[in-house]
Amino acid sequence: MGVKGEFGNFSATLAAYEITKTNLLRTDPLDPDFSIPIGEVKSRGIEFDLAGEPVSGWNIIASLFFNDAFISVGDEFNPEDDTLINAPGNGASLWTTYEIQEGNLRGFGFGVGIFYVGDREAEIPNDLVLSSYVRADASLFYRRDTWQVQLNFKNLFGTEYFESSQTHLLIVEL
Repeated sequence: MGVKGEFGNFSATLAAYEITKTNLLRTDPLDPDFSIPIGEVKSRGIEFDLAGEPVSGWNIIASLFFNDAFISVGDEFNPEDDTLINAPGNGASLWTTYEIQEGNLRGFGFGVGIFYVGDREAEIPNDLVLSSYVRADASLFYRRDTWQVQLNFKNLFGTEYFESSQTHLLIVEL
């Protein structure tokens, strides 16, 4: 369920959801080379997005979400009410770009963004949490008619974080 609105040069969307899936696969805790099904999982949440062009050439995209993804019907290997792995409870992002519109540098542009990902469970049963993180990215680009070249810079400040987990691949150093 959602709603969308337009306000001048901006558009906003607000969506609420509840998704139920059955037999979602996960790594077998007894043999990491195999997968086992989880009986039933649910994901409930809300998401807000805002996008616009306040002035010609300047674009902004912002988003915010809250999510509750859990095992709704479990078994001995998949405890009911455990949170799904790699499913943050919340997150947000802000990305903005500017492209020069006139003159000799027309088509040259740059962008910068910041991304927040909340705590995530690393395994089922929920015994290990991957910490939240904030990452900053940037880009430089040049666009002409039907082509574009772009250079992206991810994690500008060298933030240390786990992007995702798989139980048999996770290495933790103490």
